[in-house]
Amino acid sequence: MSATGKSIALHTAVVAVLLVLHFVLPAYHHGNLARIMVLAVYAMGYNLVFGYTGLLSLGHALYFAAGMYGFGLAMQHLDFSAGPALLVGIAASLVVSAVAGALVLRTAGVALMIVTLMFAQAGFLTILYFGEWTRGDEGFVIQQAERVLAGIDLSDAGNRYLFGLLMFSACLALTLRLVRSPFGQVLVAIRENEERTRMLGYDVARYKFLAFVISGVLSGTAGAAYGLLFGYVGASFASVQYSIFPLLWVLLGGASTVLGPFVGTLFMFYLIDISSGITTAYMVLAGVALVVLTLFAREGLMGEVRRRALPWLP
Repeated sequence: MSATGKSIALHTAVVAVLLVLHFVLPAYHHGNLARIMVLAVYAMGYNLVFGYTGLLSLGHALYFAAGMYGFGLAMQHLDFSAGPALLVGIAASLVVSAVAGALVLRTAGVALMIVTLMFAQAGFLTILYFGEWTRGDEGFVIQQAERVLAGIDLSDAGNRYLFGLLMFSACLALTLRLVRSPFGQVLVAIRENEERTRMLGYDVARYKFLAFVISGVLSGTAGAAYGLLFGYVGASFASVQYSIFPLLWVLLGGASTVLGPFVGTLFMFYLIDISSGITTAYMVLAGVALVVLTLFAREGLMGEVRRRALPWLP
């Protein structure tokens, strides 16, 4: 079987396993996995710009929150139904990522990290400043009766899981298609040697901008879906913490691997969940585990799998 065939078979198998788990998992883990799949889409968006293009952003919470608040405010103040509100959230993330990308990509390296962080903080403070509309730190709840899409009640645990799986599968397929396309190969070339890629005649600035916007839209889609599926929109999702999370998820799972964001999100989620059940200082245990993993699996979990056993893994 060709490398492409193996890759498609592996990713299809992962989706199939997640579908089977829908029918066998107990309620607690069923709900956790639904949340993990949505957050993994956020990590996939981040991986496109960080893992494949080599741009270290510290402000992706801005695009996650843009999708979430675009969706939530459209429902809360404009009386949109779930479907149109979801599209508003995605459109908001598109606009915000395009505007931010046009500005932050004028910088590089450490300056890029600082500027993206500043943009995210500006977004967070804007949410707090307009607390009359956004409810600030408190946030607001999307009522259960409003979380209906195409006649399907997404507040129901089963429907929520299946919608999360559908979105995760679509974004996984899109990411796999992108990174194996000529567009994705150019992004990898930019990551490895930007000047040589420019010398070969590629418009590096355009490719970086497109990668940034696609990354922002995937992140915003995850944010809008999170608000729809779990019924809460809050400023905490725009904080620095939610800009650092996708970086950790991607590093743990394996940057520049398609499955890495999901594996990293799953690992980190349950690491914190289990640690918090042992001690109130759960972040210490999580930190120790992260240090050990960084020392012995420098390419992340899926990166090590690719290096040691599956060199065809995208």
